Amino acid sequence: MSDNKKSKGGLIQYANGPSLEEINGTVKVPKGKGFWKTLLAYSGPGALVAVGYMDPGNWSTSITGGQNFQYLLMSVILISSLVAMLLQYMAAKLGIVTQMDLAQAIRARTSKSLGIVLWILTELAIMATDIAEVIGAAIALYLLFNIPLVVAVFITVLDVLLLLLLTKIGFRKIEAIVVALILVIIFVFAYQVALSDPNWGAVVRGLVPSADTFASGHSVNGMTPLSGALGIIGATVMPHNLYLHSAISQTRAVDHNDEEDVATAVRFSAWDSNIQLTAAFFVNALLLVMGVAVFKNGAVQDPSFFGLYDALKDTSTLSNPVLIGVAKSGVLATLFAVALLASGQNSTITGTLTGQVIMEGFVHMRMPLWLRRLVTRLISVVPVLICVVMFSGKSAVEEHIALNNLMNNSQVFLAFALPFSMLPLLLMTDSKVEMGNRFKNSWWIQGLGWISVVGLTFLNMLGLPDAIEAFFGDKPTAMQTQIAHTIAYILIVAVVALLIWTIFELYRGNKRYAEQQNLEADAE
Repeated sequence: MSDNKKSKGGLIQYANGPSLEEINGTVKVPKGKGFWKTLLAYSGPGALVAVGYMDPGNWSTSITGGQNFQYLLMSVILISSLVAMLLQYMAAKLGIVTQMDLAQAIRARTSKSLGIVLWILTELAIMATDIAEVIGAAIALYLLFNIPLVVAVFITVLDVLLLLLLTKIGFRKIEAIVVALILVIIFVFAYQVALSDPNWGAVVRGLVPSADTFASGHSVNGMTPLSGALGIIGATVMPHNLYLHSAISQTRAVDHNDEEDVATAVRFSAWDSNIQLTAAFFVNALLLVMGVAVFKNGAVQDPSFFGLYDALKDTSTLSNPVLIGVAKSGVLATLFAVALLASGQNSTITGTLTGQVIMEGFVHMRMPLWLRRLVTRLISVVPVLICVVMFSGKSAVEEHIALNNLMNNSQVFLAFALPFSMLPLLLMTDSKVEMGNRFKNSWWIQGLGWISVVGLTFLNMLGLPDAIEAFFGDKPTAMQTQIAHTIAYILIVAVVALLIWTIFELYRGNKRYAEQQNLEADAE
């Protein structure tokens, strides 16, 4: 890293030091201990990353996919989870080996102007994710405590106070709180699925992809298997998680003069990440199984959080007598709302940390975490409030659908930002210049990495026309469809052009860095 100076005073400061400096290298890890004791010391960052793979944006896509296509899309959840494990492993390794997070590493090898463009793009993706969290948390408050939606939306801004409290108790305790909330989510859905007694043979068979998995020929309730698969993929692999993991993987104290110590950190960070992402896979799989086994086929007409909550109280929509008996007490619906609230609070923590990472890394600016959270949350609240106010005089169903559409449509920004985190990550971890001979990606990791990056980028761009079309409502006119597709194709060209610019600057920066290394070696 270059210099580490910060301006004195003021809320906004210059920052060009270690990633998340306040917590960087603060967690001590045992040396020479057994596998389980060492794993426990490294466990935690993976949980913060896994939160992004089970946030409110994933819920309706998985449940609706199960309702419409039974277990057909289970394989898509599995593939998405495996790709996530691969990308998060590379992100953690980049942070540990280079001592830079992904934003810092990109900025160090590219121009200031490109850094600003990528910062804005990633900020939009984080805010899009934040909109889903605002909607999820506000609806959970409404469902649990009957708080009016407008008031509930404003209450979500107060989670900045929660963040202030968490920053005082230490990073290790934050990790423990996140793990506890994840366990709450897993318990809720495992309990509901266990009561439903699904066909486990069909679940296992669904894990194997078939020709029908990505079919676009037939649709159910306006969804094709392809659009359902794209929805699950888009809600699963998110760009901000790569930035976050490359930063928080550096919270463990590692002796970078000892290559074996660095290798140990990489190995146990991979174990931590894979275990936590396996938990995220089970959450998303349980959500899809809920769609199939908890509800009668086609029973959920309203896939919004309101509709799912109501369906868990409505005995006519549930699939077996055991579920019906429990549903009469209201337990199923209440547990669903509790899990929704837990998911939203988890995402609050990780979204704020990621925002700080990209701001410091791309534009070398720092502000207090509470201010960072307040600004981004207030910006994210605006479209949600507009939506609530616009539809407040209409029927409850129209209001619910509008909020659900806003949440789904906001995720379109993730399709833009994802390639600009995945591609630089892959290029840098493939490079001997960046990672050294020992830590650069092996040939099979490189192969799987390129298949994943190209495949995800292609699928995101493939789904973009329909995503833009969704902004015009459920029944767009022919003219609106044409406009949506034209906008989508213009955006795809813009994304490709920006990718070429990014690759060119990364190549030039990598070459410059290699020459610098050679000069230093000659001087020694």
